[in-house]
Amino acid sequence: MNILLVEDDERIVEFLKRGLTAESYVVDVAKDGRKGYDMARASDYRMIILDLMLPKMHGKEVCQELRVAGVRAPILMLTAMDSLEDVVAGLRLGADDYMTKPFAFSELLARIEALTRRGGGVEVKPRELRVHDLVFDRDGLVVTRAGQAIELTSKELALLELLMTSVGKVISRTRILENVWGATIDPLTNIIDVYIRRLRAKIDDGYDVPLIKTIRGRGYKMQAPEGESNAAASC
Repeated sequence: MNILLVEDDERIVEFLKRGLTAESYVVDVAKDGRKGYDMARASDYRMIILDLMLPKMHGKEVCQELRVAGVRAPILMLTAMDSLEDVVAGLRLGADDYMTKPFAFSELLARIEALTRRGGGVEVKPRELRVHDLVFDRDGLVVTRAGQAIELTSKELALLELLMTSVGKVISRTRILENVWGATIDPLTNIIDVYIRRLRAKIDDGYDVPLIKTIRGRGYKMQAPEGESNAAASC
């Protein structure tokens, strides 16, 4: 899915482009309002992430003019302007959502998914997750493989749950850090590598079929054996 990021803060641009690319999004960047407006008019983006305090053309004006021009891509305003008046004004100008800086990447990702999701309905959280012979009972916090109980720490359980709820999909290191350890942890830490090794030792070692895969340069994923469905949820 292609996303237009209109942002002039180089640190935020690099952070978001790296994180979103790891989640398989295609990200184009405009570093001023006028360029962002022109790019949004010229291409059919599925999502626009828009800062407000931009050079050449204010983000509110960009949003308003895009709506006047008939651009209907969802617009998520991402800004340090956090007053209620700013939020209301942004939504009234045509934005679909509004987030304030600083922000958690995992929340931004969830909002992107919500804005671009087709269809509706309430998501029911399954009680049990299954991949091959690995079973995670979320109510009892019990994990078994081939019928054998596996003792996991709270962080290992959180990491396993994240992998099992996205079977077959690559989970980036950024998303793992924020979902399991929180947004404040140092992104350069090797804690993910440590816990993946621990989880593999408990989940995969001694079994013929390894389930946790490393996708070099992108992250990790839980993968069912070839020929089996990647669906992991069971109510």
